[in-house]
Amino acid sequence: MTTREKREGEVDGINYFFVTKEEFQKAITNDELLEYTQFVGNYYGTPKAYCDKQLAMGKNVLLEIEVQGATQVLQKFPDALSFFLVPPSLEVLEARIRGRGTEPEEVLRQRMQKAREELPLQDNYDYVIVNDTVKRATNEIVNIIRQEFKKRSNPIRG
Repeated sequence: MTTREKREGEVDGINYFFVTKEEFQKAITNDELLEYTQFVGNYYGTPKAYCDKQLAMGKNVLLEIEVQGATQVLQKFPDALSFFLVPPSLEVLEARIRGRGTEPEEVLRQRMQKAREELPLQDNYDYVIVNDTVKRATNEIVNIIRQEFKKRSNPIRG
C-alpha cells in the first residue's frame, strides 16, 4: 500500500494498493498494517488483511519492503526468511534511479543517502543478493526459497 503516485505501467492491486494519505492514516489508526514507513513524503506499508488472506489460502507471502519495514516484520515473525538486495555498486544504483526519469534531484539525493545508511545493515538478513540483473537475482531468490522449504519441511530428527 502506498500514497505515492502510480508510475507508468503500474497496476493498482498488483504493484501496490494506491491510496490517499487519509486512507493510509486511517489504516495506521485502525492497526490494519503489518508494517509501514514514510519516505520522501509518501507512506508505504503492508496491509495485514491481504497477508492473512494469502496465508489462509495456504500461500506463502513474499514482501518487497525496505529496512524499517523488514525490521518490524522480523520482530513479529522471527522465523521469516529475509533477503537484502544490494546493487552491484552505488554508482549503478544512482544510474538506475536516474534512468527511470521519475525522481526529482532532491528525491534522488535522499534515496542515495538512505542506501548508504542501509547497506551496512545487510548482515542482519539471512541472505544478501546482488541485484545485478532482475532475472539472475530472481533465480537466486527462488532457488534459496526452494532450498529453505526443503530444509524446513524435512527437519533432521535425532
